[in-house]
Amino acid sequence: MHPLPDALRFCSPEPLIDIGANLTHESFDKDRDAVLARALEAGVEALVLTGTDRHSIEGALALIEARHDPSPRLFATAGVHPHHAADWGNEYAELIREALDRPGMVAVGECGLDFNRDFSPRDAQRRAFEAQLEIAAERRLPMFLHERDASTTMLEMLRSWRDDIEDAVVHCFTGDRQTLYAYLDLDLHIGLTGWLCDERRGLQLRELVGEIPLERLMIETDCPYLLPRNLPAKLKGRRHEPALLPWIAREIAGLRGLDEATLAGAATRTTQRFFRLDSITQLTAIGASR
Repeated sequence: MHPLPDALRFCSPEPLIDIGANLTHESFDKDRDAVLARALEAGVEALVLTGTDRHSIEGALALIEARHDPSPRLFATAGVHPHHAADWGNEYAELIREALDRPGMVAVGECGLDFNRDFSPRDAQRRAFEAQLEIAAERRLPMFLHERDASTTMLEMLRSWRDDIEDAVVHCFTGDRQTLYAYLDLDLHIGLTGWLCDERRGLQLRELVGEIPLERLMIETDCPYLLPRNLPAKLKGRRHEPALLPWIAREIAGLRGLDEATLAGAATRTTQRFFRLDSITQLTAIGASR
């Protein structure tokens, strides 16, 4: 078990949705139910589980189908991360298509390009990304995108597909102003994580937060990764979890000069619209009654 210190137990003034939670990660195997309970206690009313490979896609489907407690609601994406692009083939394409037919699946991804670590050859990354763009266009579903040090190629590919795909979000955005505006010019959404809470590497992003239109901004933990460095207490094991999403929302609100309720409400409405989550429109009512 990894209970949160009392100093980190903070409930959002409005319901939140974590758009990027790697809840199938092995670090959650021993206390996943407790993690979800803490998320709900913190005001995180829904989570979008990130599908990056066969294990995470199948794991997310199993969690959605086995969940009896309706809160927090679980949704998921299905895709192949660029780190695994070398494994791309017909079997993966079929896996994603079949997964997208199942209840709770809301987007294609996590997919894209990563020229920072290059865990897969760049030509393999491009092929896998192109194939997933095709699936998204075919299914008319939004996309959950990953990009690191590959914005030039990513933008070229997205521009050629933009008329064919629905909405897309660049998850865990960490780029510069030029890249941000290029994505916004393509009418893309931007996902922000605890990266901006890091005074060492998040300075550039902190300066850009106020330039992202509220109707394009969504928030995520990317847990168990990217534990925010602005937390008022140390967390044993340093595993990030959805219950800490309100701390990221608070940081974004402060940087934009907004009260936390306004920021949280706007992010949730944007997320509901983006992922077409009409079935959880009761979130506002839940938050109002809290």
